[in-house]
Amino acid sequence: MSEDEVTPDNSPEAAPEVPDAPSVPTEHVAPSAPVTPTPIPTQTPWWVSDGQSTLSTYSAITPVKRAIHVTWYMALAMALIAGVAGGLIGKVAFDNSPHLTTSDKVIDRAPDSIAGIAAKDSPSVVEIDSTTPSGSDTGSGFFIDSNGYIMTNNHVIEAAVLAKTKITVKLANKKVYTATLVGRDTSYDLAVLKIDVTAAPALVLGNSDNVQVGDPVIAIGSPLGLQGTVTSGIISAKNRPVTTSSDNTSGENAFIDALQTDAAINPGNSGGPLVDATGAVIGVNSAIASLGDSISGQPGSIGLGFAIPINQAKITAEQLIKTGRSHYPIVGMSLDSTFTGPGARIADLPSAILAGGPAAKAGLQPGDIILAIDGQDIAVADDLIVAIRSHAIGDTVTIKYQRGSVIKTVQLTLVASK
Repeated sequence: MSEDEVTPDNSPEAAPEVPDAPSVPTEHVAPSAPVTPTPIPTQTPWWVSDGQSTLSTYSAITPVKRAIHVTWYMALAMALIAGVAGGLIGKVAFDNSPHLTTSDKVIDRAPDSIAGIAAKDSPSVVEIDSTTPSGSDTGSGFFIDSNGYIMTNNHVIEAAVLAKTKITVKLANKKVYTATLVGRDTSYDLAVLKIDVTAAPALVLGNSDNVQVGDPVIAIGSPLGLQGTVTSGIISAKNRPVTTSSDNTSGENAFIDALQTDAAINPGNSGGPLVDATGAVIGVNSAIASLGDSISGQPGSIGLGFAIPINQAKITAEQLIKTGRSHYPIVGMSLDSTFTGPGARIADLPSAILAGGPAAKAGLQPGDIILAIDGQDIAVADDLIVAIRSHAIGDTVTIKYQRGSVIKTVQLTLVASK
């Protein structure tokens, strides 16, 4: 994370909790006010909190706590999917013939039209299903490698992993396979599955750094179990700090520097691709905002969806495929969870700064208030964590902080979490 970030609670670098001085790692800073989650039937509830006001509530597709720079509270509910199970019996060559698509072929549609892109990309998008003690869950995913590797959200498969139940993957041609878990990362809400096929139609991964507000996008997935659903819209905003939290991980949070889109995204779209006008993936659909409950308490799209930028997702997926684990950048410090800003305050504890970590080497001290990172103002602690995790391990960042009445600037080099 940035200089204000700390190692996760489950890392050796995490600062210990002290009863008389509220302090938590930046990645786990509590929201400024609690939000009542809007549960999705048969899915694990998530919720989002605004760090600034309480004017309205929202609901979303991912198990999440979120801090957004808008004047709302957002309640997130995600589409969870089922657990871990053994691999396929027998290796099958992937059939790339036209019958893989649900519509066979598109007639008289330009390749760069929405219909043309949907026909090209839809065979690469899968439905992920599972049955857990809490019910049957459905989410989405997509092939990122021809050897059967599939990217999705952690919250889609988390309940099944913890319950040790089977995860199944349904392809566009309706064939069903049992999936194995390659690895998952709660810090970025990402996971990689694998099914035993060859020549899978992997999607092209684009460059999310080049995305601009107003760019057209298409979302593909299985909202409410309706496989192969295609919606379109634009990129509404970039760099939205989204903080997610799951009941299943004892408060483990995910921090996302999200792309915002008005393309319709609903429960079940979680883990599916957000693609650009060329059909390349620029994001992983992960959360939505909702003004309230819809029928049967199921939140739906109001045109505020959030996706994990594919550049970050790609790094995490590569780490998971290579080692089964992933890491994120940290600065080695704990933040004060009671500080409401502006800025993020380092906990006033001797243990708040990790000995030998980037923050210690830069001279940061307990009680310092982080005001900005790389020129980006920090309103609350979650902003700092999201900003740090949007960087790569080894990046150098510039931190502006206040100590007493003096404002100073330092540079830090981010290191990997343990």
